[in-house]
Amino acid sequence: MRSIIGEKVHTVCESAKCPNIGECYSGGTVTFMILGDICTRSCGFCGVKKGGPYPPDADEPGNVAAAAKKLGLNYVVVTSVTRDDLPDGGAGHFSRTIRELRTVNKDIKVEVLIPDFRGSIKDLKAVVRSRPDVLNHNIEMVPRLYKKIRPSSDYKRSIDLLKNAKKIDPDIATKSGFMLGLGETAEEVKDLLKALKDAGCGAVTIGQYIPPSQNSVEVVEYVKPEKFEEYKNFGRSIGIKKVISGPFVRSSYLAGNY
Repeated sequence: MRSIIGEKVHTVCESAKCPNIGECYSGGTVTFMILGDICTRSCGFCGVKKGGPYPPDADEPGNVAAAAKKLGLNYVVVTSVTRDDLPDGGAGHFSRTIRELRTVNKDIKVEVLIPDFRGSIKDLKAVVRSRPDVLNHNIEMVPRLYKKIRPSSDYKRSIDLLKNAKKIDPDIATKSGFMLGLGETAEEVKDLLKALKDAGCGAVTIGQYIPPSQNSVEVVEYVKPEKFEEYKNFGRSIGIKKVISGPFVRSSYLAGNY
């Protein structure tokens, strides 16, 4: 992808080693990753680089918009590494990117996949009021596993973010996603789906955890396809409008179809 859109933007497709990269690129779907490619948190499941990031690139929102225009995209996903080093967690950068995208194409559909902004309502408002078409925040896993695998994150904070987005704008479409194969039980998965429904999520993605490197946490189980189907059917039965569930599903997979 960088040979097509240049070195001025990052894609999570590459940085997170997504298994669907070929299918999505060939179908014209791209998930841009803003605010650099170095994360300030060290989650055990993630393949993105960790450490001390560089200051945000003021030209990046315009560069993303230019890349989307060059590729002729009508639906884009914009995500980021977590930037706990920034006063607003990068919320302003998200807002500027949404505005720049709409400047080059007023009809473009924009989905944002945001970090938790450390629970800041002010920063969440800045993004929601920029009017993305879909606001996505991944819950990632069942709450019991947070302490071991996501010690810098907080399950309740993430659930509250999804609830608060709907309070700020009841009409905004919200979405979340999580992984299987980390040691969760079927009951925990169904409880999580109920919690996401109660938080107002209209779409949920469920995929198999695949370690991106030898240093990542080990997979506990490769979940059978029929189990993914069971969870999809359960999610829909409790009122979640769209549940995309399968071993290779990732949070931005077939995003334009939501």
